[in-house]
Amino acid sequence: MESQVRGGTRWKRFAVVMVPSVAATAAIGVALAQGALAASFSVSGQSFKVTADKLVGQGFAQYGAIDSGYTLDGQKTAHPVAVSAFKKATINNMCQSVVTPNVPFFGSVSLTLKAGGDKPVEADNLYIDVADLNADATFNNIDIGVAAKDAAKGPGMKGGGEQANPYGFAQQADSATLTDVKQTAWATTAGTFKLSGLKMSLSTGTHECY
Repeated sequence: MESQVRGGTRWKRFAVVMVPSVAATAAIGVALAQGALAASFSVSGQSFKVTADKLVGQGFAQYGAIDSGYTLDGQKTAHPVAVSAFKKATINNMCQSVVTPNVPFFGSVSLTLKAGGDKPVEADNLYIDVADLNADATFNNIDIGVAAKDAAKGPGMKGGGEQANPYGFAQQADSATLTDVKQTAWATTAGTFKLSGLKMSLSTGTHECY
């Protein structure tokens, strides 16, 4: 969910950023819960937090890139990220949150998504643009120091408008298991993203996943 906002009052900025995000999330939530839709989530000018009890991924690769976007007042911005890519992944008890600060009359407003409590979230061709990660990790048959373009165990480089050096440092593994995951990310994309038991909430105040 990406919003590019230029000018306007703070309230208009909030409306442009939050209302389409909520509407789009509600609309895609039903389709995603049925596994019917490709998914792409990003927040221009804002990072978001993600937690999970466990992520099990098959076909893992990781490489560096630059995420470009806009701040809430329309200024261009860029962020260095580590792209974690999986051919297939399951995620238990996932939480994703983003906070929009300084909203007139409300202060901070938090958007929270939760899924995978009873049945794991399922994803194909999953890419997570990570700024910060804390987890316990186990990698099977890991190769460290390959060129990003040669990391054939994963789903390949993201492509599109991605800014990444195909000859830059990368690592890959047959599989990866991460537990007690806490991460800050700038974007998540997937070919399919099945969110079982999806719950979405919008609330005043700062309510983050961690």
